Amino acid sequence: MSAAEPELGYRSPLETRNATAAMRGIWSEHRRFTTWRRVWLALAQAQSELGLGVTREQVDAIRAQVERVDMAAAARHEQRLRHDVMAHVHALADQAPAARAIIHLGATSQDIVCNADALLQRDALRLIAGRLARVIDRLATFAAKHRDLPVLGFTHYQPAQPLTMGRRAAQWAQDFTTALQDIEQRLASLRLRGLRGATGTQASFLSLCGGDRNKVDALERRFTALLAGDAAATWPLTTQTYPRLWDAQMLSSLAAAAAAVHKCANDIRLLCNLREVDEPFESEQIGSSAMPYKRNPMRCERATGLARFVICMPQNALDTAATQWLERTLDDSANRRLSIPEAFLALDGALEVMADVCGGLVVHPLQCARRIEAELPFLATEEFILAAVARGGDRQQAHEAIRHHAQATAAHMKATGSPNDLVARLSTDAAFRGIDLTALLQPERFVGRSSEQVDLFLAEIAAPIRARYKADIADTPALRV
Repeated sequence: MSAAEPELGYRSPLETRNATAAMRGIWSEHRRFTTWRRVWLALAQAQSELGLGVTREQVDAIRAQVERVDMAAAARHEQRLRHDVMAHVHALADQAPAARAIIHLGATSQDIVCNADALLQRDALRLIAGRLARVIDRLATFAAKHRDLPVLGFTHYQPAQPLTMGRRAAQWAQDFTTALQDIEQRLASLRLRGLRGATGTQASFLSLCGGDRNKVDALERRFTALLAGDAAATWPLTTQTYPRLWDAQMLSSLAAAAAAVHKCANDIRLLCNLREVDEPFESEQIGSSAMPYKRNPMRCERATGLARFVICMPQNALDTAATQWLERTLDDSANRRLSIPEAFLALDGALEVMADVCGGLVVHPLQCARRIEAELPFLATEEFILAAVARGGDRQQAHEAIRHHAQATAAHMKATGSPNDLVARLSTDAAFRGIDLTALLQPERFVGRSSEQVDLFLAEIAAPIRARYKADIADTPALRV
């Protein structure tokens, strides 16, 4: 395939319309093989600068062909050679004959592949960081809008103390923030393999440099600086590959982000069932082929499905790391070509769905109020006890009266579907006579510091993220997922 006809050659089994072109591009065949050529170029340029027998003309010959990968020619070479790296060495040599003699000089395959993989991972992690920031931004906007709207809280999926809708959204955003911090830490600790040779000892480069250890170090530092901008960004030790435990750590960070997606999406699905919120639903969208009235939360369902796949990936990478024999075995290769791109593609798609959902959530305040109204008399019972004691009553007597009437109320509600009449029952009880219990049934009394906590999160957590990822957040075309 010529440079004039770029093609995202990677065809993922998980590739959905959600995964962005940017993420698909990172894991495409075209990007992978042009990155291999960038590594070969950096190797040749570093060798040339250190006087290791590579000419400026040979370096320029490689540079001219970095983006002009002939996929068909490489495939023909691989069919004959049964070795993908050497197939691309030959394909590059065919296009840059002046450099044929020095391409891949002193290197082993993983000097190319591992360094290229690290560069692709860096770009993919940066993209994921931006996606997370976008979701945080949209949840922060939603939290600010609904900072004061009381909603019923749930523990064990049973009615609990109220909070505000904005406070709940801020909690979701905090999970995404934790995931973003983890991704940023991975980016900070990402390393190239460097130039280490067949078993990590640099023996071939030591020979190339005439036994000069200082020149070997200088060669690797220059090579690394050309690729990563940081001459020290290499692993202290490697075998033939960079440590495969890195893959498990990286995928664990992706899994943490996926868990944040899964938690948020599942909560929204539960709230959709309660009819307190709806995810975006378009005018001609069909919820069910058989039940026309339905508004299924299909976006969040899709996000949870993608997220669940990513959550499972760290165990696969741990198995791969644990079973690497001595200095290297090849059973990691096919596995990694699936698991790493797939995890990034799936998470990218899930985060795009969540950005869409969180930017278009619809809240139904009257339904929220109705649900609190049904449960508030139960939730206010501690206030009732305090009021009774303040009037000179006995705390234990008031507690027992409430226990008796509350259980009767709950049984009546379940049996008849009647509204909550606990206050009416208590008003006839001597323990509460003369107390205006209705005046205590104000939802705002029970949401604690919800609104204040939203403000604190927006100022101290969301604002710095918005500033740091301003470009990623601003570059938000209308989504339709």
